[in-house]
Amino acid sequence: MQYNHAISGVAAATRSSAKTSSTSSAKATSDEVLLGLVAKGDKDAMRVLFARHNLRVFRFLIRMVGNEATAEDLLNEVFVHVWRTADRFEARSQVSTWILGIARYKALTALRSRTFDELDEEAAEAIEDTADDPEVAVQKAERSALLQSCLSQLSSAHRQVVDLVYYHEQSIEEVAQIIGVPQNTVKTRVFHARKRIAELMAAQGVQRSWL
Repeated sequence: MQYNHAISGVAAATRSSAKTSSTSSAKATSDEVLLGLVAKGDKDAMRVLFARHNLRVFRFLIRMVGNEATAEDLLNEVFVHVWRTADRFEARSQVSTWILGIARYKALTALRSRTFDELDEEAAEAIEDTADDPEVAVQKAERSALLQSCLSQLSSAHRQVVDLVYYHEQSIEEVAQIIGVPQNTVKTRVFHARKRIAELMAAQGVQRSWL
């Protein structure tokens, strides 16, 4: 399909060179304007939109499916879908919220055909921060591994809200839009997820301080 070829070209171009003139000139363009241009078939606008959101979407996907290769495939599917359906965006939410909603749907569809109950070590390493000195990096890695272990023990519903609220800084209202449930349901899931993580961390002798 031409759409698949187009988005593959967008992904390759974005990752190999982020210094094209079109990308530079469009840095300040809003997501809504970019999406409007994408709806008209503007590949440069698609390239900018992809560059702006692909990392966050990839991290969201990898925490949902727990597998880097699968997340990579789904990332391409997400932006192919964005390319195809940009004209259907109704501006009832932010573009980033709309894209994460697409990512969630794609991930859930993938999970129905295979079982990923835990985040694997490869996924944890993919989101690890290694910008610190060795000692701090080791401490962060240990804490991150423990946290990922706790997250993997949550239900899928609870893990999703934690990821969206704390990793992607989505509001309760935005999370409700993404997963399609009432805001009070999101609040309840966040409460129970935090409580469960605190219990799991305490069992390892660690006081919760990040939530």
